[in-house]
Amino acid sequence: MTLLVLLAIILLIIAGHQLLRIIELSRGLKKSNEWRVSDNDNDMMGKAMLLFMVLFFAFFFWQANRWNDNSLPAASSEHGEKYDTLWDANIYLITFVFLITNFFLFFYAYKYRGNTKARATYFPHDNRLEMAWTIVPALVLAFVIIFGLKYWNEIMEETTDANKVTVELYAKQFDWTARYAGKDGKLGTSDFRQISGSNSVGLDTTDVTGNDDILVKNEFHIPVGREIEFFMRSRDVIHSAYMPHFRAQMNCVPGMITSFKFKPTKTTAEMRKDPYVIQLMDGINKQRAKENKEPVEFDYTLLCNKICGASHYNMQMTIVVDSDTDYKAWLAKQKPVKGAAEPAKEVAAK
Repeated sequence: MTLLVLLAIILLIIAGHQLLRIIELSRGLKKSNEWRVSDNDNDMMGKAMLLFMVLFFAFFFWQANRWNDNSLPAASSEHGEKYDTLWDANIYLITFVFLITNFFLFFYAYKYRGNTKARATYFPHDNRLEMAWTIVPALVLAFVIIFGLKYWNEIMEETTDANKVTVELYAKQFDWTARYAGKDGKLGTSDFRQISGSNSVGLDTTDVTGNDDILVKNEFHIPVGREIEFFMRSRDVIHSAYMPHFRAQMNCVPGMITSFKFKPTKTTAEMRKDPYVIQLMDGINKQRAKENKEPVEFDYTLLCNKICGASHYNMQMTIVVDSDTDYKAWLAKQKPVKGAAEPAKEVAAK
């Protein structure tokens, strides 16, 4: 069988070579140069450019309509609404420029198609055009950058909310741990040298302010309508705390503490009743049913947005946004690391 296949390949090569020889011989018998592009050829290609433009734009709008219903729901944080506004403005701007530039690209390919009677115009320079395509993009980019910096500064400014909730997100390959400040409202300090099986986040055992800290795995809760201040650490490599529904992301870097804050505007229960979210989850569960998987409900999620290793895709944690009452009830059920922290004076007396 192998020999027959080899012989067939050799015969195909010989036949192809002979066919090319026949084409070369027949070309010599013709009086005209068959490789020369005629005006009819150019006219046909110019019209084909217009047809391709129409099909290209139709495909673009079909794609936008087809996948628009699979995008994230509206932001569930105060700053996220500004983020979405700026995002939408950028998308509309980019789409407008995309349509205009591609229209002229295809239209000019048709208008200035090859023609033996046409003559090119020598046009070396025009100050007005140079100014136009320099100043206009500069003004547009200035608008985008100025508003982007304005929103970024507002998002990153130091919080002054006395009613804030402080949460530390501790990242390691390949999971998250959330740590809450206890009744004293302060997170205990950390010391990487004290990381062990019973002290997985490296709490400094000599710092009594950490005795009432609360550690949670798998899921963590935050209250709606209150500012959440996150501090982020990493044990091993660079991770990235990504909470897409809140439009929040910050790198977790070994050896330093990064921070981010936002104020949730919708509870998990409210999001599950949102018509768009119901439609989104219905589509997800239909796909899961095809794969014989159980249906799922909507949940806010904390993801790692850095490719941090082989199990990067598993590095996620559920976020539950509660009403303030439900959050306090949940927090009251959590056990502190070492019981209630003792006041500094009592500790000193002991």
